[in-house]
Amino acid sequence: MAGEKLQLEIVTPERMVVELQASEVILPGVDGSFGVLPGHAPMLTGLAPGVAVCKCDGKEEVMAISSGFAEVMPHRVIVLAETCELAEDIDESRASRRVGELEGILAAARSDDDLDAVAFRLKKHMARLNARRR
Repeated sequence: MAGEKLQLEIVTPERMVVELQASEVILPGVDGSFGVLPGHAPMLTGLAPGVAVCKCDGKEEVMAISSGFAEVMPHRVIVLAETCELAEDIDESRASRRVGELEGILAAARSDDDLDAVAFRLKKHMARLNARRR
């Protein structure tokens, strides 16, 4: 498998974010992060807010994904994400400020519905912050 690559495509409703050949892809699955190498068994899985990494020619491309689905095939990974931002495009101070705001809202939330929605938004912005700081 040396020298083999994965075709990686990450798409949001707005645009194609990433389309490249990668030697490894790490995605934030709903049950935890998982890695994909060329020849991986086919699978379909949900994605949670988190950091995604693709390794290509000795370099890492880091991004924040909010949620979505990934279809993994032996030589291709397709990610359909609600949102995806490249780490270098994330404003760290804005993301940090938003995390603080959401933590305050979460502390004051009154119902389970409020807690779930705010907790999801907090995870999304934490992923943005973690991607930027990586």
